[in-house]
Amino acid sequence: MTAADATPALDDVTGARQELTVLLPARLRRTPGWAQGPFPFELGSRRTDAATRSTYFAPASARALYGAPGRPRRWHLPMDVKHDGLHLIGVELLRAATARAPEHALAVLHFTVERPLLPVLRDIAGRGSAALGTPFAGLTGPFDPVRLLDGIADVRDLTTPFAVARPYTVAFLSPTARHTPALRDGLEGELPATADRWLWQLASRSNPQDFPLAPETAANHLKDTVRISADWSALVLRQGAAFLGHRPDTGDGDFYGFGALHSRTVYLDALLLGSLQRDHIDELTDELSDVFASPRRLARRVATLERNIALFRSGYWRQHLTAHGPANELLLAFQNQHRLPQRFTEILTEAADYSRLVQTQESQQISGALGVLTILGLPLGTALGILQVLDDDSLSHLLIALALSVVVTAGVLTTRYGRLVLSSLRGGWKGR
Repeated sequence: MTAADATPALDDVTGARQELTVLLPARLRRTPGWAQGPFPFELGSRRTDAATRSTYFAPASARALYGAPGRPRRWHLPMDVKHDGLHLIGVELLRAATARAPEHALAVLHFTVERPLLPVLRDIAGRGSAALGTPFAGLTGPFDPVRLLDGIADVRDLTTPFAVARPYTVAFLSPTARHTPALRDGLEGELPATADRWLWQLASRSNPQDFPLAPETAANHLKDTVRISADWSALVLRQGAAFLGHRPDTGDGDFYGFGALHSRTVYLDALLLGSLQRDHIDELTDELSDVFASPRRLARRVATLERNIALFRSGYWRQHLTAHGPANELLLAFQNQHRLPQRFTEILTEAADYSRLVQTQESQQISGALGVLTILGLPLGTALGILQVLDDDSLSHLLIALALSVVVTAGVLTTRYGRLVLSSLRGGWKGR
């Protein structure tokens, strides 16, 4: 029997506290008339508005996530919709404009889940009873994103570059005393292997029948697990993230109220920043592949690419966004899942190669222009110099000298040197 077979089923488990956040790409049609800033969750006297959250992040990261005075980037709308064990408590929109997609945005839906969480996640992933062909399986009826964002934003077609296979989910589950597979042996005791199996299922939105996790490769799949403390862990994957508690949740006033708040706010924002980075890197990769589409405009395309790279680096590219350790670890885990550091390094290397190519072409063109001036000017200058030495003011002799200089110039241009000069002037690019 494998460890996966021995893991108690999570399909029928309802945690003491269950939160769900769903992220999906959208296209803004107009600026929302909603309240500005992120959704301000509250816990006691603590209110997680933009001002509070900004203290966790570096200024550049905070501007990317929350905007700046007079330049809002994020809006929220409180809601109170209950259906089929789900409670929608709010919707957010984050402007995520890129050079080629100025209307790009990320929609964020905040739920509280009152029935087993894993089947909900499987439905959203298209694994459950919902039809695989449904773009937003599990988000139907009053939770249909098209309906929720009607007139404000269009949910992107899944074939667009910014689309993901399914909406990204961030799940939070705190266990009760009955959920021993997730619990530590005491406050600082060992964590059972079944806890990471549950964490994997929540983050991957799958059960062992959907995705049997081989014991030989389990460590690789779980390498991005973040041990926030002895109380809870997080796992970031390509299509979802999950937070799982490791001691019983005692209800109101328990630490897990604070943990759930952080999973919806600061930790969510770290993953949102990762999503912004991924979208920009996707676009830069597409720009690189399009550089040679029009060779005559190579220099302009490379200059635009370098400008977009500089804007991305200054505004979005952060690997250490805050002094708050877990948020950094979550961002790094997201970047690792999407290979963002390696991809961005490849972009910088390729862009540098193209820049050197443009510089070489421009140097060749300058040399070619100087060569043409030499070829044109030398015969003409020689002829005029001879006439001046002979003190010959005859118009007919001047015209003959001009004609001879043109003939000599044409002859020089037919030589190997002349052809090389003309080729350099054209940039040495075949097919231009």
